[in-house]
Amino acid sequence: MDPVTHFMTGAVLSRSGFNRKAAYSTLAMTLAAEAPDLDVLWSIRGPVASFEHHRGWTHTLLGLPLEAAVITAVIWLGHRLWESRSMRPGRRPSGAAPVHWGRLYLFSLIGLLSHILLDWTNNYGVRPFFPFNPKWYAGSIVFIIEPVILLFLLSALVAPWLFGLIGGEIGERRPAYRGRGWAIAALLGIVAFWGWRSIEREQAIELTREATNEPIVRITANPYPVNPFRWQTLVETPLVYRVSTVNLVTGEVISSPQADVFHKPPTTLSTLAAKRSSLGRVYLDWSQYPLVNDMGTTPDGLTTVTFRDLRFVYGTPIFGVFGRDRFPLSATAVINDDRKVVRMEMDGRDQH
Repeated sequence: MDPVTHFMTGAVLSRSGFNRKAAYSTLAMTLAAEAPDLDVLWSIRGPVASFEHHRGWTHTLLGLPLEAAVITAVIWLGHRLWESRSMRPGRRPSGAAPVHWGRLYLFSLIGLLSHILLDWTNNYGVRPFFPFNPKWYAGSIVFIIEPVILLFLLSALVAPWLFGLIGGEIGERRPAYRGRGWAIAALLGIVAFWGWRSIEREQAIELTREATNEPIVRITANPYPVNPFRWQTLVETPLVYRVSTVNLVTGEVISSPQADVFHKPPTTLSTLAAKRSSLGRVYLDWSQYPLVNDMGTTPDGLTTVTFRDLRFVYGTPIFGVFGRDRFPLSATAVINDDRKVVRMEMDGRDQH
């Protein structure tokens, strides 16, 4: 999911009751909810290295205890620094939650787990059991940026503040902790939304299955944002991949024989060399519906091989990134006459 959703999820989790149990709970859970995405720092080593380590060990169950320890340690250092500067060690406002480092560590783990769960719900996937089990798992029930979930979270954070302003105007006593009910309602709403989307996904798959007249090897469905009744489905047959748009309101399965059918490309010496490269190994390890094409050889003897994942093909452009004319998460390897990779790209960025 996007960083805003992760941060807000951590804050809402804390407000659901954890902030009453230990000081700095909101800070810890908000930081923890986004901390696994620190793997973005691998982009310093280039786009291919960034792609290789994205949703890597920081998104695994094995890595979470270490991340929780780091978050707790950072907050502990900040706390000690604040105490030394304020020269009021051990003094806290009346009614404030106690400083409890063990609980804070546990709450950080919960925030970290929320990150893995949210990332699982979209179609990119996570590998929570790596390195013992390298398989990618993807729920594919919500889009990577889901406005409905953002609305739930925003309501839980803003509504108590607004009602607090109204209460202050009429002289009501301000409670020490506000918004617990709103936070719990928002979290339950998100879980219910996931359940509804899971049912819809199965309906989209079943409609596509009924509309397909060819032998089906595999079939999947991927969500559109905002419109909960619209899905992209992808069918693999022995010879082709077929992409369709499903409207659950009308029951229509729309697919163009020209634009929505992708023939499985033949294997060439250049595609074999590209698949064996570091880029190829990483890409094919992650991709569930890969399309590897030999784009031909130029007069100077260089062959371009493209890697694309058909899960991210959408009939209508989304946010200016997803669409038929632009494949996100695509890669390119350039092969010379000796079948060696001389250049690698990821989303148009060169790996140096």
